[in-house]
This record gives sequence, C-alpha cells and structure tokens, in this order.
Amino acid sequence: MSQHPSHTFASHSLAELAERFGLRLQGDGGRRIEGVATLAHAQAGQISFLSTGKYAAQLAATNAGAVILREEHLADCPVDALVAADPYVAYAKIAALYERLPAAAPGIHPSAVVDVGAKVAPGASIGPCCVIERGATVEDGAVLGPHCIVGEDCIVGAQSRLVARVTLVTRVTLGRRVLVHPGVVIGSDGFGLAFERDHWLKIPQLGGVRIGDDCEIGANTTIDRGALDDTVLEEDVRLDNQIQIAHNVHVGAHTAMAGCAAVAGSARIGRWCQIGGNAGVLGHLELADRVTITAKSLVTHSIREPGEYSSGTPLQDNRQWRKSAARFKHLDDFARRLSALEKDNNDE
Repeated sequence: MSQHPSHTFASHSLAELAERFGLRLQGDGGRRIEGVATLAHAQAGQISFLSTGKYAAQLAATNAGAVILREEHLADCPVDALVAADPYVAYAKIAALYERLPAAAPGIHPSAVVDVGAKVAPGASIGPCCVIERGATVEDGAVLGPHCIVGEDCIVGAQSRLVARVTLVTRVTLGRRVLVHPGVVIGSDGFGLAFERDHWLKIPQLGGVRIGDDCEIGANTTIDRGALDDTVLEEDVRLDNQIQIAHNVHVGAHTAMAGCAAVAGSARIGRWCQIGGNAGVLGHLELADRVTITAKSLVTHSIREPGEYSSGTPLQDNRQWRKSAARFKHLDDFARRLSALEKDNNDE
C-alpha cells in the first residue's frame, strides 16, 4: 500500500461510484470523494480500500471518508463503505478517475527530427528531441515524450504512449494503447552467435518485435528482435522494470512479469502466467497457461500443467546456511550410504 496520499483532481459522490462500478453502498451516498489514499493517511474527502486482513487494525482508526472492502469487514468499518467482491480491483478502477496525466498537444516539436519518408498522423504528439526514421509510422493519438527514437519500419499504434527516452530500433510494431516507460529498448539485436574454431560469428537478427494492444513495458526493460521469426508479446502483457526478453520469445496474453525477470531465447510463455521478480526461464522451454513462477526461481524444464512452481534455497540464518552449504558437496555420498543401509535392512 502506498504511503503517499494522492492529490485532488476530481470529485464524485459515493452513489456515483457505486453505480458506475457495480458496488454496494453502505452509508451516505451524497458524500463527495475527491481523491484516494491509504487507510493510515486518508482524510475525510478521500477513499481508501482494505483487501487483506493484514491492515484490519488500520481500518478501525482510519479518517477516510469511505473505504472499499469485502462484506466480511463491513461490520468493523467506522466510516461509509463500498462493498466489493474484490476491493483491490474496485480500487484500481476508482483510482483511475483521479489520475491526471499531462496533456499532450497534437503536433511535432520544433526540435524533433522526422524523416520525409516517415508517416506521422496529425493527431499524434511528438515531443522535444525525438527522432523518427524512414519508413516509421506514428498513428493517431500516439504520444512520444522527450528523446524518443522510432527506428526504420517501426509502427507506434494509436493512443500508445512512449513516456521518455524510449528506443524502438527496427521492425517493431506496437499495438493500440501500449504504455512504454522511460529507458526501454525494443528491437535491439538478439544474442545470436555461432562459434567457429576459435572465435564467435555474429548471427544476423532479421526478425522484428510485435507487441499487442494494451501492453505495458516497465522502465529500462529490453526486448530483443527475433533472429528470423518475430519476438511476440500478445495483448495485455504487463512487464515490470528491468526485464530482459530475448529473441524469438513468445509471451501469451495477460501474462505479468515482476522486476528483473529474464526469459531466454525462443522460450514460449503461456497466457495468464505470472513470473516473480528475478525469476528466469531458460531458452526453448514452454510454460502452459496459468503458470505462476515464484520470485528468484529458475525454470530449467518445460511446464505442461497450470499451477505454482518454485526453486532455490529459502533464506536461513547465516550460521545455519553455512552448515547446510558445507553439506551440499556430501549429498551424493550420503545418498549412496543411505541406499546401502536400506539394502542391508531389506536383506535382513
């Protein structure tokens, strides 16, 4: 939960919010809500939410004007409430009403460089110091923030937003309403090499990158173009910051990956998957739909069934960890000795 109260941008009554998002109102429907905030910091004109019992103690002391919660917590709520099956989802929808994004006027900033062979829709907004190269297309309503580069044969779909310093190298296609955060590089060379006797040969990366509608790419994430076929993110894929997607990876729709995850070349991730922070997927593997990989796990084989999977050694007190580590190299010997003892007992 955020520790920073929101600014005030709009005003809606609780009755309006309840009707708009299909929630049950408990209390004064005329109460005006002018922002969102945490249970601990919310004031009378703000709405907060409770999605887990972990914060139940804060509910009793909240100064919020109203709280979004489940039916089971309603009796403990000292203020007006909106009852939701999933308070976090309801909060996300309501909070969007109070988000104010900077307006981007259509047109091309005087400092931008646009090749005569590029196509920029009249309704697009091209910010300071952007570069749009030959054969590139920027569709209607797209917004390019400062210092973005759209390389040859790249397409920025309608209503997509490149926040700042985004680089689309070559043969990248963004769908509609794609949000790309600062520092992202899409379409750079994949790590393709062949070893000949005593040196490496670089393999040309001749494919591209295709990103579906409504995807979000976190800051400083990199997505390599394919060697032959394209690297693909289907619609509504959500990537956190500092993620590496290698060449020819295919990520299914509605999959989400947390920060510093990495997917090696030609891996195929199913739909509705969740990849935890700092997790890795080795190349050429396949993950079924609805697979969850917990943080810092390494996927070393294909996963054919939905479910939650983990690897690695859990955190321990350092002294205990050192003892365990010292025993690792003896595990094979221990296993052989145990097998011999079991054989002797069976013989008896």
